[in-house]
Amino acid sequence: MRMIECSLVAAVLAAVSFAQGEGPLVATAQGQLAGEALKAGGAVFKAIPFAQPPVGDLRWREPLPPKPWSGVRDARKYAAPCAQIDANWNTVAAKTGSEDCLYLNVWSSKWPSGPANPVMVWFYGGGNTGGSFLGLGGIEPSFDGERLSRREVVVVTISYRLGLLGFIAHPELTEESPHHASGNYGLMDQIAALKWVRENIARFGGDPSNVTIFGQSAGAHDIGMLMASPVARDLFQKAIGESGSVVIRAGLTRTRADLEQAGVRLAARLGAPAKGQIKYMRGLSAVEIFKAAPGYNDRGTDRPEPDIDGYVIAKLPAAMFRAGEEAPVPLMIGNNARERTARDLASEIQEFYGALAPKALKLYNAASTNYAPWGDAKAQFATDLQFRCSASTIAQWHSAKAPTFEYEFTRAPEPRGAVHSWELQYVFGNLKQATEEADRKLSDEVQAYWANFAKTGNPNGAGVPAWPKFGSAREYMDLGSPAPVAKSALRAPFCDVWREKLLGSL
Repeated sequence: MRMIECSLVAAVLAAVSFAQGEGPLVATAQGQLAGEALKAGGAVFKAIPFAQPPVGDLRWREPLPPKPWSGVRDARKYAAPCAQIDANWNTVAAKTGSEDCLYLNVWSSKWPSGPANPVMVWFYGGGNTGGSFLGLGGIEPSFDGERLSRREVVVVTISYRLGLLGFIAHPELTEESPHHASGNYGLMDQIAALKWVRENIARFGGDPSNVTIFGQSAGAHDIGMLMASPVARDLFQKAIGESGSVVIRAGLTRTRADLEQAGVRLAARLGAPAKGQIKYMRGLSAVEIFKAAPGYNDRGTDRPEPDIDGYVIAKLPAAMFRAGEEAPVPLMIGNNARERTARDLASEIQEFYGALAPKALKLYNAASTNYAPWGDAKAQFATDLQFRCSASTIAQWHSAKAPTFEYEFTRAPEPRGAVHSWELQYVFGNLKQATEEADRKLSDEVQAYWANFAKTGNPNGAGVPAWPKFGSAREYMDLGSPAPVAKSALRAPFCDVWREKLLGSL
């Protein structure tokens, strides 16, 4: 209870009086906000609560609507990131993280707002165990949305619960749930944020009937989950997945019963009694909970992740996409050219492909390296395995349902190449490591594609090379230099054997 009281005190202190001339003001359904004027025009409003703090007895529960406040709430400073383990790449976020973290930020390029603009809602990556709406977590750029908002879109960045606080299940949680479900609290946070957007975004100059969800890595994985979720239907009209899908590494979403047993093992590691384990764990601090967390790269059975809980996710998402049962919204999906690399090609191919290993090994042993962005065979295999072939497969399946556009991002300096997260600086226009004129040009083109898609469901428009829709030739856009270029059949032989592996599991 002490944590809830502290959060309420903080909310009261945040609701202070502002003179009319001190900054942009907006009235939401919960109360007034004072934001910050942007130098190039427009306004930003930060740390807007979209749900009550999930602390104390609200830990591991569905997020509740935010409480109203009186006076004018200061919305000029970011809220803390969500509490998370320190995986080295996210040390700053881990040190400043808090359980009181369900806030979002809004950028509008015009203030006072004019005609309603399309809305783009950003989900950050980090394996669903780390990350924040601030970005700057290693190779990530800032996720400041000002530059992207200048494309006549309203940009929203949100937080959601992570790791053991956002993605565990337990039989006691299932029993107390009105939906007889447990796990997926981070996905519920994302849904709560989208409901807030639907209710409030018109006050910021956004069109609540034209919402695009976009995210990277785990954020893209979660977007695929929301496309498969009956609870999220009608909360968004378009989706963009960057380096992630519902079938990363050809892995299938686990069942609630499987994740419940992981929750029981977690309780045992934390010294919980035989009964009342959740009550006991709600009495522990986040720091104590995270002492029992698996490592960031741990792919074992106790890794916190989305599950088929019977409520947010009712069916196997990969099977839903294959059957065309996902949300029928336009989709843009893709990957970077060199997201990962393998250590031992032969053994990792054998481990993953099993009986299909001879077929796969023959392909990679003969793999051409004359296209520099793909790197050597080890980099080709690891990127195919985890991101590239899953994106191509989802594009192929979803294209029968709704307009689909695939891309591969290839521009980057050697010897690293376009690694995981590299495209983010171009999407947000906050160039961190890519600073040549060609990078600024490509960033302008990427932002134009993304904003065009948010407006119309099609990335094409004036001033950018034509991007073909995914069809029978598996068309895609190579986002590289000196200019984006249309191509087809992205690594088709390699992805065909990957898909054969996946279909053997469905």
